[in-house]
Amino acid sequence: MEKRWVQAVQGNKETTDLLAQQLNIDHSLAQILVQRDISTFEEAKDFFRPQMAQLHDPFLMKDMDKAITRIDLALSNHEKILVYGDYDVDGTTSVALAYSFFSQFTENIEYYIPDRHKEGYGISTQGIDYAYKNGQSLIIALDCGIKSVDKVAYANTLGIDFIICDHHLPGDELPAAAALLDPKRNDCPYPFKELAGCGIGFKLAQAYCITHGLPAERYEQYLDLVMVSIAADIVPVEDENRILAYHGLIKLNHNPSMGLKALMDISGRNKDYTLTDVVFVLAPRINAAGRMDHANEAVKMLLCAEDSIALSQSEFINQQNTERKTSDQNITAEALALIADCEILIHKKTTVVYHESWNKGVIGIVASRLTEKYYRPTIVLTKSNGLLTGSARSVAGFDLYEALLGCEDLLVQFGGHKFAAGLTMMPENIDAFSERFENIVASSITDDLLCPEIKIDTEIEFSQIDGKFQRIISQMAPFGPHNPAPIFVTHGVSLVAKPYVVATKHLKLNVKQQNSAIFESIGFGLAEFETLLQPNQPFSICYTIEENIWKEQRRLQLNIKGIKI
Repeated sequence: MEKRWVQAVQGNKETTDLLAQQLNIDHSLAQILVQRDISTFEEAKDFFRPQMAQLHDPFLMKDMDKAITRIDLALSNHEKILVYGDYDVDGTTSVALAYSFFSQFTENIEYYIPDRHKEGYGISTQGIDYAYKNGQSLIIALDCGIKSVDKVAYANTLGIDFIICDHHLPGDELPAAAALLDPKRNDCPYPFKELAGCGIGFKLAQAYCITHGLPAERYEQYLDLVMVSIAADIVPVEDENRILAYHGLIKLNHNPSMGLKALMDISGRNKDYTLTDVVFVLAPRINAAGRMDHANEAVKMLLCAEDSIALSQSEFINQQNTERKTSDQNITAEALALIADCEILIHKKTTVVYHESWNKGVIGIVASRLTEKYYRPTIVLTKSNGLLTGSARSVAGFDLYEALLGCEDLLVQFGGHKFAAGLTMMPENIDAFSERFENIVASSITDDLLCPEIKIDTEIEFSQIDGKFQRIISQMAPFGPHNPAPIFVTHGVSLVAKPYVVATKHLKLNVKQQNSAIFESIGFGLAEFETLLQPNQPFSICYTIEENIWKEQRRLQLNIKGIKI
């Protein structure tokens, strides 16, 4: 699929010149910093060296004082507490953090993850009934609950209080919880709105330690869990998320929790992790537990305190991930065949596909794959407990949540954010929903948004690339949404030797520019250019610069995102 190259607007030249001089860095790198709203030496210092002391006061979050007061009451009265969370990576890391942290202060605590297939997303009646049956009078819900008005009301009739720690958009009515922690509340003054669910749990633990004069180590020991949630939930890597991700990666690479260490070992990669590595290596394995069976298995692994148990638990989860891969590949193939067989679907601005036998646990992955293939808002539906349940994915720049809001009367429930959501509906509504969803998207999405773009930071010459240049780039990490790895463009590039294809779809090539050094390069998914590129024919490339590590050897490599002849 052809992609648009969009070059960022250059920042103020005087500011860039001064910053380059103050930091003693290449002008192009200073320009990237300015483009990312870093314009002074102090701002650059904070960016390159994030400090835990820069975290916001947790009591700026609405209801944090109420949450701590209610927890103190529960602990002093020896109440039974249930830690409740979602079944994805953010939810399971949240539960592991909150359960482990508060287990330091009480033995009257348990955790609960809803069954994806039997209970669905969010607070369930079954979960509340479980708490009531077991005499648990306080539920701490993480990564869910902000729209569970009726469920919290039901819990209140049973004498059960809720503390909700969520990061999703609230509805018009808020649940009647004892405390409701969500920076996205309209009345919440917390200065950073984009924490992951596990991040909210971390702030709760931080607030508890501040209140009781406990050392920061009591909550900072969970930084690796918070970082995994930030990576997996694809939240903006800025402000507090950048600080937490930065220090979480340090912990993961030097002193990970026993469960994560076992998972790293079983994956065959146990050091030098980046956020991207977490997304592609650790997160799918943690997610696999809830996709294929029950997410309790992931929480068990994350809470492991013995090497042998952590190893066996990680092996089990790794096997579930292998089964997940087979399942999502088969369903993706079936979905692609459905689209190919229905010509009307090819020409729509949306994709909505359904099959009653598809595994509910992997349809989110399938939706992502279909979005990559056709690049348009996509919903994949299956049947579960008499309802149609689905996962939705969007394209960059289009607000999926708003589109679903326009279909709210056709849905039993839905939740999520701009780029990903979950939904359920009555089976008889699928045709009406598909038509309205298509009409809403078609009336508001632009042609540009239906064509993937490559955002280029700046143009450079190969002569600018050296060890120092790459070291500065590496200090801009962790990379993710709102802080992507810098993408450069270079013109007048030529082949050094004939390119070749690896793994059927990726292109390996060596390139140079005039008399520059030769750079090894890889273009993922760019195999089509193998025959299009010719010797002595100049072309342009946009790329990131990476350090390739192979058998303890490190060398610079260009990761080519696009080629123009």
